[in-house]
Amino acid sequence: MYKHLLVPTDGTELSSKAVDSAVALAKTLDAQITFLYIQPDFPLPIAGEGTMLAPESREDFARGTEEQARKILNEASEVAKRSGVEANAKTAISDVPYEVIIESAQQEHCDLVFMASHGRKGLAGLLIGSETHKVLTHCKIPVLVYR
Repeated sequence: MYKHLLVPTDGTELSSKAVDSAVALAKTLDAQITFLYIQPDFPLPIAGEGTMLAPESREDFARGTEEQARKILNEASEVAKRSGVEANAKTAISDVPYEVIIESAQQEHCDLVFMASHGRKGLAGLLIGSETHKVLTHCKIPVLVYR
């Protein structure tokens, strides 16, 4: 059936539960996992008349997000290791996560995307948008949504 799962994770409680479930599924299927963490790009806040307001330097921001990515991906990899599931991890920098998820699934030759959804509805769902919904809409391979 499925032999290679792409599991995007952001370190939230729901995402961590999805990691646990993805690992359990991969173990049952004798599949491997690629964990993916998408780091946000450096924000460029602007205040009146084009004045830049950056609370930290680009280097500090990158260092912080890299550290966060490493921590989250190490935790996910440990879950897989404890269960005897082969896993690797990758990170990317983007402000358009759904595109990176789809591209990563293709690049890694995954046959299933396993991702969490917060299930926002109504105005919150409309305003915030759903990366999961965008992946479901645009991805050419199966997507399993964990809630």
